[in-house]
Amino acid sequence: MNRFVYFFAALVACFALMGPAAAAVNINSATVEELQALKGVGPKKAQDIVDYRKKNGPFKKIDDLSKVKGIGPGIIKQIKADVSVDGAPAAKEEQKSGKPADAKPKTEPTKK
Repeated sequence: MNRFVYFFAALVACFALMGPAAAAVNINSATVEELQALKGVGPKKAQDIVDYRKKNGPFKKIDDLSKVKGIGPGIIKQIKADVSVDGAPAAKEEQKSGKPADAKPKTEPTKK
């Protein structure tokens, strides 16, 4: 009985730790604290993201983070799989479609 309790507690702890890692941080609605959870994003950069968003409106794509002072391609590459602009992480969208998440859908020309 005792082993079962320890096993169950360990299993619950594993799932609890996995939950936050699987959730994408929406850069259009995240708080400073939520943004700081991202690798390479400290308090200053997190505040800069929030300030930029308030001044310029929502980000249309993740790569728009490069418009925020102090955020370059390296940081974007580190966090791209963990962030979204609409709730779904970019990496997961690419896996589903085989196309980059910010790729625009092709449209057929209209027939005349």
